[in-house]
Amino acid sequence: MTLLITGATGFVMSVLARYWLETEPRARVVILDAAAADAAATRYFAPVADRLSIVVADITQPHSWREALAQHDITRIAHGATITPISRGTAREARREPEADDPARIVDVNLMGTVALLEWARTVPGLQRFIYVSSGAVYKHHGPDRPGEPLPEDGYVMPRTLYGVSKLASELITERYGELFGFSTASVRLASVYGTMDRPTASRTFRHGPNRIAHMAVAGVKRVRVNTLEAVGDYVHVEDVARAIVAVLRLERVRYSAYNIAMGHTTRLGELVGWAAEKYPGFHAEITSAEDADIVQDPTRLDGMWGAYDISRISAETGWRPRPVREALHAYMDWIAIEGDVGATGAGCVK
Repeated sequence: MTLLITGATGFVMSVLARYWLETEPRARVVILDAAAADAAATRYFAPVADRLSIVVADITQPHSWREALAQHDITRIAHGATITPISRGTAREARREPEADDPARIVDVNLMGTVALLEWARTVPGLQRFIYVSSGAVYKHHGPDRPGEPLPEDGYVMPRTLYGVSKLASELITERYGELFGFSTASVRLASVYGTMDRPTASRTFRHGPNRIAHMAVAGVKRVRVNTLEAVGDYVHVEDVARAIVAVLRLERVRYSAYNIAMGHTTRLGELVGWAAEKYPGFHAEITSAEDADIVQDPTRLDGMWGAYDISRISAETGWRPRPVREALHAYMDWIAIEGDVGATGAGCVK
């Protein structure tokens, strides 16, 4: 039983790869990624390296990876390879639109890379499931209709960025390929993910509030400058995300085309600072202007893609539930303390 995971030398998908191997002792994982494993990924994969193969190739160039993948008996696919061009952590970065740097490449990788993989997947005998790893970026900036409710998977979809547009289009194309060629598909929409292996990479330099706060506190910084403590996010730990994706991979039958993976409620930036201070006394936040802040967030973004995501669908289907944010944040800080400065470099970015 072999799971193909694309994009798994990076953040979320690397944690998925290791979790799958740790919970499936006889299984193997094949990673398809444009980047080879860096030092952090090599260390992280060490306990399961004997059942892990990495194919380094551009997903938009199937001639460079088809033959290598054909050597493996792949029965499931989790497609997470993507370019995430988001950079809004400081006032200076907020003035820059990273999608303008190379918009055609974003569409090529995020959309046509999905098509290339699906074209190959439809020829794989015995393929049991294809999971597309999507994002809350597909949602509108506002909703649902009744304030205070978490955002459901049905409706409220109106992406405003090339990233979000490419994610939604890939969801729909994945679903249609499954219908046309008779294999099971589902998309999982991730909220704001942080945690183990969260670090700047070539395709993702996006760092959420929990990442910045955890790294600063562990590093001994006593003060984080923020423009507000009232901004919120639906923050979910990557290890909980990995458990959720595996739960969908293992379902005998998927009932829905899309599943939210999130905490299911929002957490204020001030709460994150307070929980970090529990482990590192003296750590605190200072309110300052956006121009001088380490973390800049918009306190008016409280709903839609910025708010809470409804997780009742995946919970009912699989029994999955995420850990409380306080517990997960403390676990992340413990991991940082052991691993050192993984993810400590790069711009501080929050959704």
